Amino acid sequence: MTAPVPDVRTYGDFAGLESLKKAAHGNDPTAVREVARQFESLFARMLIKSMRDAIGRDPIFGSDQEETYQGMFDDQLSLQLTRGHGLGLADMLVRQLQRRGLATAGASSQSSTAGTGAKAGATGATGVTGAAGSSGGSAASGLAPVSKADQTSFIRDVWPQAQQAGAQLGVAPASLVAQAALESDWGRSIPRDADGRSSHNLFGIKAAGSWNGASVTAGTQEVEGGVAHATAAQFRAYSSRAEGFQDYVALLQNEPRYAQALNTGGDAHAFASALQRGGYATDPDYARKVSAVAGSVASLAQPLKFASAAPINAKTDSL
Repeated sequence: MTAPVPDVRTYGDFAGLESLKKAAHGNDPTAVREVARQFESLFARMLIKSMRDAIGRDPIFGSDQEETYQGMFDDQLSLQLTRGHGLGLADMLVRQLQRRGLATAGASSQSSTAGTGAKAGATGATGVTGAAGSSGGSAASGLAPVSKADQTSFIRDVWPQAQQAGAQLGVAPASLVAQAALESDWGRSIPRDADGRSSHNLFGIKAAGSWNGASVTAGTQEVEGGVAHATAAQFRAYSSRAEGFQDYVALLQNEPRYAQALNTGGDAHAFASALQRGGYATDPDYARKVSAVAGSVASLAQPLKFASAAPINAKTDSL
């Protein structure tokens, strides 16, 4: 059992910083995330100091004591400004580390071969904890736990494409959303290019075989002989999310090894098990994880279904 990663809340918490240093040396993904946040707070402190210097000392009431207390306040302010979502710099740092294989545990695991015969999993395949899978892959990826609001937002964003793809595949949209959520850690670990642009690859499809389109390099985790190891791989890149969904549909329809996943309707376990048997993922627990997330997606998607005017699909018994 690993020790909890310290959450440094005050600028003078030297013991917490020392503990964080030790955890980071062990390449703990959660610690890597916290280190990135600390770096972001240092950047914020530099910005604040630059602004203070530009204003200058009060010529009448300014004093050394005032500057001392102002500096202490600014140190603490920089930590507060970078809590939660912060300025976004910490997220960029974590993604950079993930692409270099330094913080990839769970942020992207098991990515698919997209048309090759060899087995490989999809990014995020280890990203579910608990029976309901509601925590997403955050604990493993080093990202903050995903909230119900963020999960609902992700479902709302991808639901239209999932409906269209589900009708083409004979699979309930909730099953497709669940796999996309698992693969991408609810949209937070999508492979990106060097400039940070999204590949729109929600299903972790690798740029292998006959793929001639754009691609990006990202960190991933493969399971071989029951042992997970971090590596880097090329993933397909698309111009839009809709294009990514349609390529995923083509992959499942054109690969005979995924034939049993088609027309599984609302049976998420049958769908995911067929994908696993076909070699979509190296994670031996992949089917259970997709099924677990599908349960959460189905529950959270109910308001979206009632709000939609789309007709029920007779093949999937879903919107």
